[in-house]
Amino acid sequence: MDLNSDLGEGFGTWRLGDDDALLDIVTSANIACGFHAGDPRTLLATCERAVTRGVAIGAQVGYRDLPGFGRRFIDYDPADLVADVLYQLSALDGLARVAGSRVRYVKPHGALYNAIVAHERQAAAVVEAITRFDDRLPVLHLPGTVFSDVASAAGLRVITEAFADRGYTPEGTLVPRRSPGALIEDPALVAERMVRLVTAGELVAVDDTTIPVRADSICVHGDTPGAVTMARAVAKSLADAGVPLKSFAVS
Repeated sequence: MDLNSDLGEGFGTWRLGDDDALLDIVTSANIACGFHAGDPRTLLATCERAVTRGVAIGAQVGYRDLPGFGRRFIDYDPADLVADVLYQLSALDGLARVAGSRVRYVKPHGALYNAIVAHERQAAAVVEAITRFDDRLPVLHLPGTVFSDVASAAGLRVITEAFADRGYTPEGTLVPRRSPGALIEDPALVAERMVRLVTAGELVAVDDTTIPVRADSICVHGDTPGAVTMARAVAKSLADAGVPLKSFAVS
């Protein structure tokens, strides 16, 4: 099982999360690309630290929305979104190559991630940008979405993921962040849920129903309170259950 986290999301003197500690735990790092978070110095340093620890580098592309942390929907012209995603991929890949690696996969961020669950034009724009940049790059997303279907049809490898620290609706989607049950902050509960996910292929939704969930990767958000403790708890519980951690991306 792969364990991923969103990193490099500081900006200038402002720091978000404990990237160094998380890089000692996770196997894949979704590194910001400067549009929703991350200044060049922060992104380069995060890439360098990921390389030192043998963690796969992924580009976390998002909307051009620094004030909103990429969590506000933007009604893009598809051509603009293609260019913006290409710009972000190019920038992070350049920094990753200087650090001794390269971008190994792509994961959309925030509102873009949520929009392309069902937004066909934006899903197609993101897929077009990735295929034009490097059609060998896997994409990380929820299963059964418009984006995953479009990406698969374009020949991209789709890596399905589940979220350790987020609540699920009975339909298998994420509970909106402003709704009750959106965030799960108890490390023991988070670890228990992830072991159940990996071993039984199911999770308990916010209405206490059991829903099927399949995933090749587990995400712990780097900006969630107690993210490091959660990631450690998940890693330990999976190890105790006989599930080794390994990135889906070629290192």
